[in-house]
Amino acid sequence: MNNQFFNTEGQIFMCAQRDVKNCSIAIFGVPYDGTTSFRPGCRFGPAAIREVSNGIETYCPQLNTDIQEINFADLGSLEIPFGSPEPVIQIVQKATETLLKKGIKPLIFGGEHSISSGAVKAIARKHSELLMVQLDAHADLRQTWLGSKFSHACAMRRCLDVLPSQKLFQVGIRSGTRKEFEELKRSKRLVIQKQEQSAKHLKEVLTPYLGKPIYLSIDLDWFDPSFLPGTGTPEPGGYSWNDFAEIIEVLKDHQIIAADIVELAPQLDSSSISSLLAAKVARSILILLNLSANKN
Repeated sequence: MNNQFFNTEGQIFMCAQRDVKNCSIAIFGVPYDGTTSFRPGCRFGPAAIREVSNGIETYCPQLNTDIQEINFADLGSLEIPFGSPEPVIQIVQKATETLLKKGIKPLIFGGEHSISSGAVKAIARKHSELLMVQLDAHADLRQTWLGSKFSHACAMRRCLDVLPSQKLFQVGIRSGTRKEFEELKRSKRLVIQKQEQSAKHLKEVLTPYLGKPIYLSIDLDWFDPSFLPGTGTPEPGGYSWNDFAEIIEVLKDHQIIAADIVELAPQLDSSSISSLLAAKVARSILILLNLSANKN
C-alpha cells in the first residue's frame, strides 16, 4: 500500500492488519478538529477508538459475526496539515480514491464532520447512484459557519454539493436553525427515529433503494450525552445503543460501501465509555461493510 498519506505509528484497531493484502475493507483516521465551534478535542478520536477496542469482544451477537473472521486493515491516520479544512478534505479525497482503486471499502475514524465531503466526493465519482445516510444530532446544512463554508456545521451541505443523486437521509436530527428544519421538512430528508422503537421510518425510505450503494456517516453526538458524553457538541434528547441496534437491523439488508464515525472527543469523558461505545459502533460497521462485500 502507498504510505504517502498514512502514519502507521501507534495503536491498531483490534483484529486488524497493517497490510491491505487480501482485504476488502480498510480503516484510516483523520485527526482533525480545526473548525470545532464549541469544545475541541475530536482530533484525538481516532487514537482513542483504537486504544480501547481491545476492551470489547470481537463477536457481535446481533450480526452473528466475529471480526476475527474478517480480513481488514487499519492503515493508521492521515498525515494532515494544521489550519483550514480545505487541504484536509482534499487529502481525505485522495486517500479514499487510493483505496477505491484497489477495490477496498473505507471506514474513516474522525476527527470532525467536515472531513466527510472529501470521501463522499471520491466515492460518488465511482458510484454516481450513491446515497447517504446520516446519523446526527445536528442538520449540518448551513452554507457557512464562523466564516468557513467547510465548517463541521456545513458538513452535509458540502456533501450535497458533490452527491449527484442528491439522496441524503438524515436520521434523528434534533438540533438546527429554523431554516435548516424548514429545508428538512420540505425536502423530506428527515427520517424520524423514536427512542426505544424500531427504525420503521428508515426502513420505509430505504426500501426503494435496496442494492444501491450507501455511504453511512455517523456523528457520535447522535447518541444521548447520558450514553456518550465525550463529544464536542452534545445535544440532549438523543439515542441509546438499542436505538442504534434497530438502525443496524435495517442497514444490514443494504449495500453499505463506505462509512465514517466522527466527533468523538475522548478527553471530555474520563471514564472512556464514549470511546468504548464508538469502538462498538465501529465493530458493527465493519461487519456491515463485510456483508456488503459478500453481496458483490
